[in-house]
Amino acid sequence: MKTMMEIRAIVRPSRLAHLRDALRDIPNFPGLTVMKAEGFTAPAAIGQRTVKEELVDYTPKIMVTVLAEAHMVEEIRRVLIEACSTGQIGDGLVWTVPIASMHRVRNGTDMLADD
Repeated sequence: MKTMMEIRAIVRPSRLAHLRDALRDIPNFPGLTVMKAEGFTAPAAIGQRTVKEELVDYTPKIMVTVLAEAHMVEEIRRVLIEACSTGQIGDGLVWTVPIASMHRVRNGTDMLADD
């Protein structure tokens, strides 16, 4: 049985094209799903807020998700961090989630079964 993981990340929309190009350079990269998201950084991480920041609570972000075999997780995570880092608060987060089951919608094939 294959061990699959979901790699999720919240990143700046301005980094998406750079991220796409970097991920495509990974051999056998399985693909990427992109969703619009909004959020805010934990207040303790920011310190003093400006009036503008108080009026606009949520910042546009992008959530990306990749389903990949476990042996690819570290490389994908490294590329995500390198491609999306600006060194500023609000660059985002990357995390992984184990996949318990996964089936192809087209025909119900168990995607975790060994080929």
